[in-house]
Amino acid sequence: MLNEFSRTELLLGKEAMQKLACSRVAVFGIGGVGSYAAEAVARAGVGAIDLVDDDKICLTNINRQLPALHSTIGSKKVEVMRARIRDINPKCAVAAHECFYNADTAERFDFSLYDYVVDAIDTVSSKLLLIERAIMAGAPVISCMGAGNKLDPTRLEVADIYETSVCPLARVMRKELKKRGVQALKVVYSKEEAIKPAETDALSCKFHCVCPPGTVRKCAIRRQVPGSVSFVPPVAGFILAAEVVKDLIRDVRRAGE
Repeated sequence: MLNEFSRTELLLGKEAMQKLACSRVAVFGIGGVGSYAAEAVARAGVGAIDLVDDDKICLTNINRQLPALHSTIGSKKVEVMRARIRDINPKCAVAAHECFYNADTAERFDFSLYDYVVDAIDTVSSKLLLIERAIMAGAPVISCMGAGNKLDPTRLEVADIYETSVCPLARVMRKELKKRGVQALKVVYSKEEAIKPAETDALSCKFHCVCPPGTVRKCAIRRQVPGSVSFVPPVAGFILAAEVVKDLIRDVRRAGE
C-alpha cells in the first residue's frame, strides 16, 4: 500500500523500512547541521527521534537553519522541529528535550535506549562528554566537526577522527579523544581551510545581539561568532543522516543480498 515512504522502499526494501521504523535516533544540537540531519532521518522513516537543544530561534538563524523563519523567531527549536517531523510522519515518536547537553544535564539521558546518536553540538566539552557516554552505553555515534566559516560543501568527507586533517575542531577532538582512550569515531568534516569572517560592528551579534528574550547562551558570550551560509551546514547534516540510515540497515541489506 502506498505511504509516505513508498519511494524509499523501492530502493531499500521492506525489511529495511521496518528496521528504520523500529529505530530510535537522538540528535543533539538542532542548528544548521542538526536540524537537517533530524529531518532527513525522519523522512527516511525512522520511527522515534529525540531532539536536544536549549536554543530559541533567532533572526540570524534564518540563513541556514531548517526551523528558522520570521514566523518562528522566539520559538523553541526543538518544539518547532517536533511539530515539523510529526507533520512529516504522524507515527513518529518525537521527544523534545529543551536543554543544553553538558555535565549538568547528562544524567537525563540513557544512551542505551538509542540505536544511533548524532552529535551536532558546537561546544568541545559537550561533544566529548556526549561521545564518551554514547560509547560507554554501546550506542553508535557520529559527530560533525566544524561547518562554520566554510563555503565549499564538496569538501565535506566522512572519516575516522584520527584520519582527519585541516579542520581545527577535528584537531582538538583528536587530541582530547586520544587522552580519553577513544580509539575510533566516525565524523563528518571538511578539508576546506576556514575563512576568517569579516566581522564588523554593524554585523556583530556581540554588540547587537538579537537573541529572543529568555535565551541563556547568547551570541554576546562567544569569543568569535562564526560566519555561515545556507549550503554547507545542511549538506553536513544530510551526510550525517545518510550514514545513520546506512548503518542502521546494514545488516538487513546484507541479509537480503
